[in-house]
Amino acid sequence: MSVTAAQGFEAAGVVAGLKSTGNKDVAVVVNRGPLKVGAAVFTSNRAKANPILWSQQAVSDGVVEAVVLNSGGANCFTGSFGFQTTHQTAEKAAELLDVSAGDILVCSTGLIGTGDEVFRGKVLAGTTAAIAGLGPDGGDAASEAIMTTDTQPKRAVVSRHGWTIGGMAKGAGMLAPGLATMLVVITTDAVLDAGEADRALRTATHLTFDRLDSDGCMSTNDQVTLLASGATGIHPDHSAFTMALTEVCQDLAQQLQADAEGASHNISIQVVHAASDEEAVAVGRSVARNNLFKAAIFGNDPNWGRVLAAIGTTDARFDPYDVDVWFNGVRVCTAGGPDRPREEVDLTPRATGILIDLKVGDAEATILTNDLTHDYVHENSAYSS
Repeated sequence: MSVTAAQGFEAAGVVAGLKSTGNKDVAVVVNRGPLKVGAAVFTSNRAKANPILWSQQAVSDGVVEAVVLNSGGANCFTGSFGFQTTHQTAEKAAELLDVSAGDILVCSTGLIGTGDEVFRGKVLAGTTAAIAGLGPDGGDAASEAIMTTDTQPKRAVVSRHGWTIGGMAKGAGMLAPGLATMLVVITTDAVLDAGEADRALRTATHLTFDRLDSDGCMSTNDQVTLLASGATGIHPDHSAFTMALTEVCQDLAQQLQADAEGASHNISIQVVHAASDEEAVAVGRSVARNNLFKAAIFGNDPNWGRVLAAIGTTDARFDPYDVDVWFNGVRVCTAGGPDRPREEVDLTPRATGILIDLKVGDAEATILTNDLTHDYVHENSAYSS
């Protein structure tokens, strides 16, 4: 049930005609309380879609009644008309739910630069239909309605000590930090105040979604929202809640990685013995964004030279001639030179593990990425306006 697994939430997903496929394309998630706590993190791209601009203001007081999401159009770079569309969407939802429009978050995903009166009319009609169809079992339909090039919905649920966290996500391309091109809604029936929700979400996002870097492309519409209903009356230990939230976010991030456009390998790049967490991330990301490395993985070639060349572009502290590199458990490079024969490495499985030992400290981090394939190029050349 994803976002309706936690008590106090209803959801729906409906067909509004935004997608040419005729699939569901408008979703609504409503917090029935008793608490109406909300927190959100957004893309760090300076080019932000109209729903992001609206939601950043709406969530600032820590109160969120509902989230309205549409696929089939990003409503980005659509001028004042686009912002009015977002505003009217929030007003329509607020009117039907009898709440303030300033407590409604709006999310959109799809092509940038498209939007007209027809688009607006469909979004508003879809919002009306979704709210009419709200129910405690509507989480699955909502997760289907936010899909774009996704091949399947992404859902995750974790329960702890009488409280539950449930989440849904969409995303299959433009996966890079500052979130990824994704919309995520997470709900919990635990008791949290706005500050606790914000801190937990930022910690979990930093360790999960911000370390998903499938293709190095940052979107304009990224938003991760956490809603807390407090329906169980249980106020969990903050560390325990943050750990559970991180587990949900990691599950969703891995599902996003597994569904990345055209990918044939899911690559996990673990950097160990770095001088700091930030440097471990920087080293891992340098490899994740290296097209030569990604093309080599597509060709099942354990080309460790491309790994060393990539990490050498960073400012991280390490001796490039004292680095070890493993591909799927085989150490192919030690002290900056050859180790085991490349023929010992099997890169035919989809799951691919890269381990980089910098030998300078105790910090570590893991970056998730994918290979660069013919299918990725084809899919993104065909996905156009």
